[in-house]
Amino acid sequence: MPHVNPSIPWQESSGEFVSVVTPCFNEQANLSELITRVRAVMESLGTKYEHIIIDNASTDRSRDILEAEAETDPRLRVIINVRNFGHIRSPFHGIMQASGACVILLACDLQDPPEVISELYSRWRDGAKVAILVKEHTEESGLKAVGRRLYYRTLNRISSSELIPDATGAGLYDRSIVEYLRSLDDPYPYLRGLVAESGFPVSRVGFSQPLRRGGRTSNNFASLYDMAMLGFTTHSRTPLRIVSLVGFCFAGLSLVIGFVYLVRKLLDWDAFELGLAPLAVGLFFLGAMQLIALGILGEYIGNIFLRVRRLPLVIEAERINFDRDTQEDSPS
Repeated sequence: MPHVNPSIPWQESSGEFVSVVTPCFNEQANLSELITRVRAVMESLGTKYEHIIIDNASTDRSRDILEAEAETDPRLRVIINVRNFGHIRSPFHGIMQASGACVILLACDLQDPPEVISELYSRWRDGAKVAILVKEHTEESGLKAVGRRLYYRTLNRISSSELIPDATGAGLYDRSIVEYLRSLDDPYPYLRGLVAESGFPVSRVGFSQPLRRGGRTSNNFASLYDMAMLGFTTHSRTPLRIVSLVGFCFAGLSLVIGFVYLVRKLLDWDAFELGLAPLAVGLFFLGAMQLIALGILGEYIGNIFLRVRRLPLVIEAERINFDRDTQEDSPS
């Protein structure tokens, strides 16, 4: 089971304690500005809060910056992982450690502007249990945007739960949602899919996504492919059924072609020659289809394997400020 923060101020009568969670990996160029902007927004709201930054074993100066910032601000709480556990498990573990009556998840690269916290918080005060950030405009490359839209359109067609296009999972989650997610005890959680499957109404908060201001993104083809395949294998069995259907279709087609060739050969035994070209093309085609089928089946087996092993979301190397009161020596 995930580690549970023993401090539970969300049970206070005020119910106004808010948690902001930010996953981090090699973000030395953005951390100080992120912390300052989150602090300014939360102080303007006039509510008690904690800002949890979970560092995925950064190899730059991120850890030094976090330790220095946390020394002067008890509201900044830091988790350092022993190694990089990936962009799926680490953010989810951070959410599980949050103590607030609601939890706000934001990226560390400032592409989720901290100023949207005000609107997320307002939606929560108005009764929303989930408020998701949706990119209405983005400055990212057109090819990546097209690929993302195509992915969501495909996944929504084959899944029984509708995922929100142009949503990365950043947004606000009420304590009841967090406890629901905790009860699932999923060792490799696809956050967007789990929220969609829960059936809770989702409030959409549109925003304009700026380009990354500093540092380099850690998302590459491998990490994006991992996320995409996790979405497909967790929330739909349609790819497996498509493979089976294609197999039956080609089996039937092979029987028809075989019968046609047999009849032609019997009718014109000496003149009709089969040749090697159809055999070679057919063998290569069927071989490719088998490899595709094995790849799809392997993705599902790998997903099962991850869950059967029951590994923890992350292993922590250090925690900072979790034993300090959030109002102790807070900077003005």
